[in-house]
This record gives sequence, structure tokens and C-alpha cells, in this order.
Amino acid sequence: MSDMKLTEVPEKEEEEEEKDWAAAKAFFDNLKTKKPRPPKPRNAVTIAVSSRTLFNLVEERKIFTEQGVEKYVAHQVEHENEPLKPGPAFPFVKALMKVNDRLRQLYPEEEELFDIVLMTNNHAQVGVRLINSINHYDLTIERFCMTGGESPIGYLKAYLTNLYLSKDAEKVTEAIEEGIAAATMFMPEKMQSQLSDTQLRVAFDGDAVLFSDESEIIVKQQGLDQFFEHEKTFENLPLAQGPLKCFLEALGKLQRKFYAKDERLECPIRTFLVTARSAASSGARVLKTLRSWGLEIDEALFLAGAPKGPLLQKIKPHIYFDDQMFHIEGAQELGTISAHVPYGIGQKYHKGKKIEQPPKKE
Repeated sequence: MSDMKLTEVPEKEEEEEEKDWAAAKAFFDNLKTKKPRPPKPRNAVTIAVSSRTLFNLVEERKIFTEQGVEKYVAHQVEHENEPLKPGPAFPFVKALMKVNDRLRQLYPEEEELFDIVLMTNNHAQVGVRLINSINHYDLTIERFCMTGGESPIGYLKAYLTNLYLSKDAEKVTEAIEEGIAAATMFMPEKMQSQLSDTQLRVAFDGDAVLFSDESEIIVKQQGLDQFFEHEKTFENLPLAQGPLKCFLEALGKLQRKFYAKDERLECPIRTFLVTARSAASSGARVLKTLRSWGLEIDEALFLAGAPKGPLLQKIKPHIYFDDQMFHIEGAQELGTISAHVPYGIGQKYHKGKKIEQPPKKE
């Protein structure tokens, strides 16, 4: 999996980058705008969101699939002055902006901030409606990548992406295979009311999300008894990292900036571990793994196989990450915005039963 940022920059190239950034900073500071200057990409926690996660494009998508790209583009141009409705990533993005506001209050020259990038395979002609919608909702999104029908995945590393959110499961899988934290977002039919507007709340499953699927493989292939025995035997051996570990690491780095200002109790970032593991039988290894990584989790909920939906309904996260679709579906039913991480052995199972694959044609 990827580290916080994905490439080392040669010293000479870094010097040139500093000069370019200084010029860009001076230009932006001279603009008559109340919008804050975007952070330097190399220092930022970069969140790449697709247009279909940021906005609700269900109707527009229907035009695209039924009538083709030309009709789709024409529709978007015709309606470019009508703001798009919010999509599943919208509350998450707003919460990221709130964290940035708090960081800038404490550290006026701070560069380690969230930087939201719109990453879309839309055509540039559609960009005007996207820009108008972003400005309508006063979102701080300055960096775009519009690829005109081509996959944007190849640009994720160039944009130094820490997390990629999309509605396209194939693109998400491709991103994870490239070592980038990624998830497929789902919008519940009825959203939970009163998501926090002062605190970013992020909930994670454990196995195959923060951690690798090594323990889950044992559950699926050998059963719970062997799993409990395995976890007890290897309690002091940290689990390998999973696809979202690097994002939790990025959140923790920003949290520590608030702790350094004695703002732990008022920290605008709160993280949750929501796992089907049992605490007494298999919880210690999880907590010791996080400790070995130097990471904290604010709340750890061990459900021992109980449904996650009711707990998530109480937590009210802006986003919940899980590798198994039946947990995603249960969360959705109770109004939680969820993001599926297509990683590990869990993709071959549904509700504990192996998904039968159709026979291969000769």
C-alpha cells in the first residue's frame, strides 16, 4: 500500500517546485477573493472525488447511458446555470473544509491541510456546470482533472492522492491495485439528519480495510474457532496494513496538530473502529497493531458479529468504510453514507457464504 505521499522528489526538482509554488502563492494572495488559498500539494492530504460522488448525477447518467455522450454533454451545457444536487461525498467534503478552517485559525500559514480535487472522466464542456455548482455551494475545490471519457486513474499518483472516492467500482479496484486508498460510495435513500457541521466523523471497519485480510482468510476458510486460536497465538504480532491505513495515518497527523494546541477535547476530527470482531477473543491484536503503528483511534466498537447499522446510526459518520457489501447495505438502510472497499477475500463471499462463480466457457 502507498505511504502518505507517493514519490520522492530530486533536490533540484524540489527547488524548482518551490519557486513555482512561491509564484503561484503570490498570484493567489493578490486576488480579490475570500476563498482561502489551496495548500501546497506535496504537503496536503489530497482527497480526489468523482463528479458522481460529489453531486447527484443520476438523471444525467441516465441520459448518458440511454442517449449517448453527445446528448449528455448538450444537456449539461443547456443546464449549466442550474446547480447540481449534492451527492454522497458532499457532506464529507464540507466537513473536510471545516477542519481546514480550524487548522488555519490555529496555524495561519498551515500547508498540511485537506486539498479536494475533482477527478472525473467528464468532458471539459461539462466543466462549467461543475464549476458553477461548486461555487453555488461555496466549496473550496480549485484543482480539477477532467479526462474527456478516459479513465482518470493514471492521474491519481500525479495529483499525490491520499484517498479516491468514486461511484465506479472498477476504477476503485484499479486504484487500490495501484496502492492508493480508494472506495466506492453509496448514497442511502433516506439520509441521516443532523450530521455534525463542526466535526469530521470517519468510521472504519478493521479487517481488509485498516488491516490486511490475513485474519479474515482464516475465518472464511477454517472457521471462527481456528480464527480465535490464531489471533491469541499471534496477539503480539502486528497485522499487515490494509488499503485505508494510510488515510487513518493522515487523519492522525492532522489530529496531532490540534493536540499540540491543547485542543484534544475540541478536535474537529473523530475516528471510529467498527468491527465484527469480539473484544475478548480477538480484539487485543487489533489495538496492539494500531499502537505499533503509532496510531490512535478515538472510539473502538467490537460488535462480536452483531449488525453494524444501529451503531453507525448512533455515530452518524460522514463516511463509513467497509469491505463487505452486506455491511454496506445494512448501513445504507439506516441512513449512513457508506463506502465499499473492494479488497481481500471478503469479495468472494456474501453474508458468510461463498459467491458461486459461473462456470468458465470452453
